Amino acid sequence: MFSIIPRDMRFFDLFDEAADLLIRAGDAFVGLLADYTARDRHVAEIRQLEHAGDDVTRRTLHKLDTTFITPFDREDIYTLMKRIDDVIDEMDAATKRLTMYQIPQPTPWLVRMSEVLGRACHEAAAAIRELRNLKKPDGLHAHLIEIHQLENAGDEINHAAAVDLYETAASFSEAMKWKEIYDLTERSIDKCEDVANIIEAIKLKNA
Repeated sequence: MFSIIPRDMRFFDLFDEAADLLIRAGDAFVGLLADYTARDRHVAEIRQLEHAGDDVTRRTLHKLDTTFITPFDREDIYTLMKRIDDVIDEMDAATKRLTMYQIPQPTPWLVRMSEVLGRACHEAAAAIRELRNLKKPDGLHAHLIEIHQLENAGDEINHAAAVDLYETAASFSEAMKWKEIYDLTERSIDKCEDVANIIEAIKLKNA
C-alpha cells in the first residue's frame, strides 16, 4: 500500500486563491467602516469579491468532477470551499443592509465586530494555506485555536450590542435593522469557525 497520497497541486492553488479573497473581503469590510463616507466603493468591492468567491468555488467543484485522485476526501474539499464562500456571502449580505437601510454611520459595536471578523479572515486564510503542509501541523493548530477564540469574542460583542440596542434604539424598526446587521456580521465570524472545523477534520484524517 502506498504511504503517500498522490496530490494534484492545482487544488492547493485554488485553496490559496480562496484564502486571498477571504483576506481581501475581511480587509474591505474593516475598511468600509473606517472610511464610511466612501461606503459605496467599499460595498461594490465586497460585491465583486463575493462574485469572485463564487467563481473559485465553481472552478473547484468542476475540478472535483474531473479529477480521479484528490488530495483530501472530495466531500471535505467541497465543504471547505462552500464554507469559505459562506464567509464572504454573509459579509456581503451585511454590507447590503447598510445601504438598503440607509445607515448614516456605523456603531462602535459594529466597528469592534468588524475588527474581529477581519482578524478571523486572516487566521482562516493562514490555516487554509497550511493545508499544503499537514505533516507539520503545529502552525496550523495555532491558527485554529485563534479562530475559535475570535468566534467567542464575536459572540460576546454581538450579545452586548443587542443588549445596548434594545436599551437605546429610537424605535423598534431601528432595533430590528441593526440586529440584522449585527447578526449577519457575527454569522460571518461563525463561518470562519466553520472553515476551521473542516480544516481540523481534514488534518485529523490526513496528518
